[in-house]
Amino acid sequence: MISYDGWDREYKENKEAYLELFDQFMSQLNYENNEKFERNFAERIGKKYAVSVANATDALYFALLSYGIKQGDEVLVTDFSWISSAACVSMTGATPVFCDINLDSYHMNLNSIKRMYSEKTKAIVYVHLFGNMTDTSKIQEFCKEKNIVFIEDAAQSLGASLNGIKAGTIGDCSVYSFNSNKVIAGINGGGVFLTNDEKQAKLYKKIRRHGKDSDFELLGYNSRMYVLNAEVINLRLKNIEKTQAKRQDIASQYNEAFKDLPIYFQSMSSGLNHNYHKYTLRFKDNETRNRLKKILGASIHYEIPLSSNSMYNEITHRKDNCINSKIVADTILSLPIHAWLKEDEISNIINIVKENI
Repeated sequence: MISYDGWDREYKENKEAYLELFDQFMSQLNYENNEKFERNFAERIGKKYAVSVANATDALYFALLSYGIKQGDEVLVTDFSWISSAACVSMTGATPVFCDINLDSYHMNLNSIKRMYSEKTKAIVYVHLFGNMTDTSKIQEFCKEKNIVFIEDAAQSLGASLNGIKAGTIGDCSVYSFNSNKVIAGINGGGVFLTNDEKQAKLYKKIRRHGKDSDFELLGYNSRMYVLNAEVINLRLKNIEKTQAKRQDIASQYNEAFKDLPIYFQSMSSGLNHNYHKYTLRFKDNETRNRLKKILGASIHYEIPLSSNSMYNEITHRKDNCINSKIVADTILSLPIHAWLKEDEISNIINIVKENI
C-alpha cells in the first residue's frame, strides 16, 4: 500500500535520531520555550521575526487580527485553496471577497482582484498554491497603491522560491504550516507567522498568549507550538534540500511520462524552485478525474471552490464570477508524491494514469 505522506517511512529510516531527540527533550527543564526554533526559522526564510503557534489556521487568523481586520472590513481571497485561507477572514467578522484564479497557475487573477476591490478592502490573503510561485509584482503594486496589507499564505510553499526569492518573504507578513501532509511536518502540526516589523511581532506574541505582556492587555488566545514538535521540525528541516530534490525528481518522471497525454499541467515560471507539496494534474473531464481517483485512491485538492462550501450560505461574503476555480475543482487530481516513494510505486502510478486516460 502506498504511503501518502511518507512520514512513517521517514521515521523508520531515522528512528535512532528520533529516540535520541526524545531522550534529550525529556531531560530538559523548559518544555515551553521555542525562541531558538523561531530564531532559526526566521533566519532560514529571511525575515527578522518568527512567532510559532499551534497551527497555520491560528497563524493566519492572528495575522489578520494583528493588522486590526474586523467587522466592516473586506479581505480579498482566492476561491481555490484550503478552507482556512478564507475562513480565517470570516472568523474576524470581516467579509471574505472571493476572486477567481488563473486557469494555468491556479493563483489569484489580477483582473479579478481589481474588479472585487472596494473602499472597504483592507488586506489580501495570497496563496502560493501547491508550492508553486508566480510573479506577484503587479499585485504587490496594486496593494501599495490601494494601501492593502499583503499577507502571504505560504502554508504549502516551504522550500519554494522564484528567481532566488523565497516564498514567505514577499508580503508584509507570511504564514507557514507544518501539518502532517506538508513537505516538513510536525508530529502535531504547527504554524509560524513571519514579519520584519518588530511592533507587529510583539503584538502577535500577545495575541497567541492570552493577550499578555506585563499583564493581560487584550483578549487573546492560547496557541503554542509544543517544544517537542518544534524539535522534530528542526530535525526534519536538516534534510529539506534532499527531500525536495527527491520530490522534484519524481515530478520530472511524471512530467516526462504524461507530456503527450491530454492532460493539463500547472504552469511553472522560469526560475521556479518548486517544492512539489502537491503534484497535480487536470483532466479533460470530471469523469476521467473521478475514475483515476478511485483506482489510485488519490486525493482531490480541492473538490469545490471555497465560496461553494455550504458554510457560505449563511456567512456574509462577496464573490466574482469565478469560472476558472469551478473548472479546476471539477477536473484536478493530486498524485502521490513524497521523498520515500519507491520506484515500483512511481512506475505503477504512471502506468495507471496512462491506461485510464
